[in-house]
Amino acid sequence: MTAPLTPHDPPPPHEDPAEGRPPAHGQPAGGSSVPNPSGYPEHPEYPSGHPEGSEHSEPGPELRAELVQASLVAIAVAVSGVLLGLLWLWLAPKVPLVSDGTAVYLKNSEGEDAIGADGVFTLLGLAFGAVSALIVFLLFRHGGIALVIGLAIGGVLASVIAWRLGLWLGPTADVVAHAKEAGKGVTFDGPLKLGAKGALLAWSVAAMVIHLALTGLFGPRDPEPALPHVASPEAR
Repeated sequence: MTAPLTPHDPPPPHEDPAEGRPPAHGQPAGGSSVPNPSGYPEHPEYPSGHPEGSEHSEPGPELRAELVQASLVAIAVAVSGVLLGLLWLWLAPKVPLVSDGTAVYLKNSEGEDAIGADGVFTLLGLAFGAVSALIVFLLFRHGGIALVIGLAIGGVLASVIAWRLGLWLGPTADVVAHAKEAGKGVTFDGPLKLGAKGALLAWSVAAMVIHLALTGLFGPRDPEPALPHVASPEAR
C-alpha cells in the first residue's frame, strides 16, 4: 500500500510566490515587468529613457558653417551691386529731352533710348549673376542649398542697390527744373529710369541657374555602393 499524497501547503497570503527566485532575464530585480513607456532603453543618468538632446536639438557644425558661408555670400554679392549701378549709369543710353518753354518733349519720338536702359540693366544683371555663381562655386564646391539661397538674396539686394544708385547719380528727376536750367530749345538728358521692374530679378535667376548647373556637372559625387561579390560556379 502506498501512503496518500499530501498536498503542498499554500503560500501565505502576503508572500510573493516568486520571492527567493532569481529574476528572469531582462526583468528588474524588484519583480516589475512593466516596460519603459518611452520606448528608449534606460540610462543611469537619464532614467526617463530619453536620449540626451532629444528635446532641445541644436544644428550641427556643418549646418552652422554652411549658414555662415551663405550669409557671407549674400553680403558680398549685395555690396557688388555698387559696381552694377556704376556700369548701368555709364552704359545705359541717355534719353534726350527738349523744352519749348511751355512743355518738355522727347527729342527722339521713338523712345528707344528709354527701353535701352532696361535692356542694359537686364544684361548686366545676367552677367553679374553668372560671374558671382562661378566664383561661389569655385570657392565652396561642397556648398549646399544654403549657398544658392544666399546668392538669390544677395542678387536681389545688389539689383536694388544698383537701381537706386543709378537714379541717385544720374540726371535729376525734376525734369521741369532741369528744362528751365537748360533753356528753351536746348537738349538735355532725362532721368535714368528702370521701367521693367522684373529686371531686378535677373541677377538672382542667373546666379541660381548657373550655380545649380555647375554643381550638377562638376560637383562632388557620392561614392557608389560596392556590389556584393558573387562567387563563380567554377570556384564552388
